[in-house]
Amino acid sequence: MSQPILIFDMDGVLVDVTESYRETIARTVEHFTQSRITREEIQDLKNQGGFNDDWRLTHHIISTAGGSVPFDEMKAHFQSLFLGSDGTGAGGMILREKWVARPGVLEKLSAQFRLAVFTGRPREEAAITLRRFAGPVTFDPIVALEDVANPKPAPDGLLRIALDNPGARLFYVGDSIDDARAARAAGVPFLGIAAPSNPRYLDLVFLFQAERAWAIVDDINYLDEVFTA
Repeated sequence: MSQPILIFDMDGVLVDVTESYRETIARTVEHFTQSRITREEIQDLKNQGGFNDDWRLTHHIISTAGGSVPFDEMKAHFQSLFLGSDGTGAGGMILREKWVARPGVLEKLSAQFRLAVFTGRPREEAAITLRRFAGPVTFDPIVALEDVANPKPAPDGLLRIALDNPGARLFYVGDSIDDARAARAAGVPFLGIAAPSNPRYLDLVFLFQAERAWAIVDDINYLDEVFTA
C-alpha cells in the first residue's frame, strides 16, 4: 500500500508570517491609503474566505478604503517590500519569517508519511523559504501558485497530488478557512492550525469545526500526538 502523504500549507503552518506577509499587507495598504489596517481586520477578511491570495486581499482592502491604484502597481510595491528591491529576498520582509517546526518534528513525521506542500505562494517564494529552513527534510511534491488553474479554496492542488499518487491516503494541514474548504472539496481529511496568538483564534476554531476538521491543533509541533493518539 502507498505511503500516506501529509500535505502542508506554508503560511501560518510551516512558517510564521506575522512579520512578513501580514506586515507587508499592512504596509502596502498604508502606502496607498495613508491609513493603517490592524492584524485583526486582516484576519477577519481571511476568515470570510476567498482571500487566500494576499495580493488580491491587499488590493481589495485598498479599493474598499477608496483607493484606485492599478493592481499591477500595487503588486509591484508589495513585492518590493516582501522580496526586497532586487526581487531575490535579500533585504525583504520575507527574511522576518520564522520556521515553526521544532528540531526533529518533521523528521519524525517523515518516518510515517511522505511530506508534501500545497501553497498559494509563487514557487520561487516557497523555494526561498524552504532553502532557508527545511534542512534535510524533503517535501515532494511542492504544488505552488503557478501549478494550479484555480486558487484555493478550489481543491486543484490536492486533486493533482491525489491523481499522481493513486491509492495513497492524503491529509492536508492548513490555517485558513480556504484551506479547510479546499480539503473538504477534495475529500481529504483536514487538520486545522489555530495558533493561540492568532488575533481571531476562537473564531478560527469555530470555523474549522463547522468545516468538520479532522483535528485542530495549536501548531504543527502537535501533529505527532494527533496521529499517535
